[in-house]
Amino acid sequence: MTTAVASAPILPQLEGANLLNLMIVDDERAIREACREVAQSLGFNTCVADSAEHSYRMLDAQGVDVVLLDLKLPGAGGLEALHQIRERRADAVVIVVTGYGTVQSAVQAMKNGAYDYVTKPFSMDELKLLLQRVSGHLKLKTENRLLREKIKSKQGFGSIVGRAPEMEKLYRIIAKAAHSNHPVLILGESGTGKEIVARSIHYSGPFHDKPFIPVDCGSLVPTLIESELFGYVKGAFTGAVQSREGLLAIAEGGTVFLDEVGELSVDLQAKLLRSIQEKEIRPVGSTKRVPINVRILAATNRDLEQAVAQGTFRRDLYFRLNVLSLRIPALRERRQDIPLLTAHFLERLSRASAQERSLSDDAMKALLACDWPGNVRELENCLERACAFTSGPMIQACGLPSAIHSVQSTMPAGGNGVAKIVPIADLEKQTIINTIGQLNGDKLLAAKLLGIGKTTLYRKLKEYAAQD
Repeated sequence: MTTAVASAPILPQLEGANLLNLMIVDDERAIREACREVAQSLGFNTCVADSAEHSYRMLDAQGVDVVLLDLKLPGAGGLEALHQIRERRADAVVIVVTGYGTVQSAVQAMKNGAYDYVTKPFSMDELKLLLQRVSGHLKLKTENRLLREKIKSKQGFGSIVGRAPEMEKLYRIIAKAAHSNHPVLILGESGTGKEIVARSIHYSGPFHDKPFIPVDCGSLVPTLIESELFGYVKGAFTGAVQSREGLLAIAEGGTVFLDEVGELSVDLQAKLLRSIQEKEIRPVGSTKRVPINVRILAATNRDLEQAVAQGTFRRDLYFRLNVLSLRIPALRERRQDIPLLTAHFLERLSRASAQERSLSDDAMKALLACDWPGNVRELENCLERACAFTSGPMIQACGLPSAIHSVQSTMPAGGNGVAKIVPIADLEKQTIINTIGQLNGDKLLAAKLLGIGKTTLYRKLKEYAAQD
């Protein structure tokens, strides 16, 4: 078996590559020595084996990060050798070497766990570029592992992930709110994690063993919300064939979380205010009042002060709910948490699919450049979609949803070479409209993919129509 090896100038050593161990498995001495010289010039620690059996013994005796494996070895099939190497070093990156006429075997090897392949004859430049890419891959893999370890050791407060200064301030407020029994108003854009914050407040406090009941005020019609919250008696309305206890009574001693409380009708606001003040409720159709002992946590992405001024939200209820308040920062206000959140979501997706996932440098740059109108929920959905449409372990920038690229494309350079500043509201509007257009008008699917509630989407579309 002969191979043409082209000479090339020595490239600078890779930063951190001297920590990587490379094993070259080939039965031709000239090939082994040429590959060793290239690898050492890049800073790899190298060892060589002239047969599959020799490589197995070396794997059992020492640590190996990268294996350059010839698929044409005497006494052993290439795919069998790959299988044995993967059995001994599951985390090692394997690059297979194959002849020009047997590329199909290299493709099969990649399906069986090989990272990449190179065909003989190959140049030293080609090998160097491949080893550089492997080094970058392993570096990113190590960084992701360290991030996962950080997440496990301290991921924030409760199940909240984030270490930005804005989040540290939020954790201090949550800690105080958790040991109080006063109502709390949680403010933040859609997708920032208002329910997660509410759960952290509840489960970090003294009543963590009591019920936590979330209610989506934006997705239910007023009559249904009223019967859900306050309950009803048999015969109160058509279909009420038996009495039902309300959530405010069921959550005895615990917490009711009113998500999107700003969507409640004014009539329901009045009834909720009375229930909070008097600590009792009157089920629909009943003349009797039922005492309750429940804490109210409320959340909204609306400006309630503006709603009060416009007469769509009761001033007295606003002050009753706003005894304690906290604001969750938007993701664009804490971009430094994006890598941490990405590692958290990829770890969970990797466990679910039994395949480790990582992000390329270009993909991470794209995530950091995005303004994320749907915030953390949109980031999570973006990574979930990318994993679904990416077959290999590495997610490239081109594998991210097109909405991520459309946000970046709306920021052309100005005449002075500085990027034109576009208001966040305009970016959000353009992203929503583009996504609905790409989905042929399917608004429900658009809301899901953007990581925002359907009620929020319809409200924003209504606002855009009024602006036009």
